[in-house]
Amino acid sequence: MKIERVDDKTVKCYISNAELQEYDLDYKDFITRSEKAREIVHDIMTRAVIEVGYTPPQYAFDLQIMVVPEQGLVLTFSEKNPEDISEGERLKECLREMKQVLQKTKAQMSLLGAGATQQTGNAGTHEAVQEAVGQKAPQSSEDTRPQFSFFEFVSLERIGQLATVLPVHLRVISRVYVKGDRYYLYLHRGRAAYERYAKACVQALEFGRLYSAEEETLLFFQEHGECLIEDKALRKLAKVYG
Repeated sequence: MKIERVDDKTVKCYISNAELQEYDLDYKDFITRSEKAREIVHDIMTRAVIEVGYTPPQYAFDLQIMVVPEQGLVLTFSEKNPEDISEGERLKECLREMKQVLQKTKAQMSLLGAGATQQTGNAGTHEAVQEAVGQKAPQSSEDTRPQFSFFEFVSLERIGQLATVLPVHLRVISRVYVKGDRYYLYLHRGRAAYERYAKACVQALEFGRLYSAEEETLLFFQEHGECLIEDKALRKLAKVYG
């Protein structure tokens, strides 16, 4: 691993393919900000301070990833000031918040008994949905609410089962990607009312897991995944499995 300081606010790190294999990392880990990638980024920042006198960003940083064929990755970290943080960055933060809300809801629902689920599960879900759509935070505008998420499933049938329990005329945008032995549902709000979209996300957690709420993930799947169903995936699967 080689670290190079470009200027006061920018540092580059070169990671060879051998090192990626040693750390059990690949390009996807940095795109989805996996726990392993976070640990490596923390290690890079620590080493940059010692080796090149770099001062870690006070607020946030941009991470650019470049794949060098047959060699490895080049990671470029650039510091961002508060005034540089765009609407897109604020949207990403909203997506991360939604991820936490959905995961919290899944944990809460898993603790409910079969009888209690009918009586109290809906209330807990409604509370989480209200939080997800911003009803508890009226200062948030619709433009900054999370608009899409990726969910991972062990089989296409599981997505089909989800499709059969969702409203027939749910006006979301849905696609299905496949990579390796896993299937991924891209769920975009589309023209659906926000509360209906958020409820659909909560229901998706009953059949799969939230894989990512980062906008870079769509680019990753467009480049490295296979789009199995490009348009109206949920509607088409509902007809097959319904």
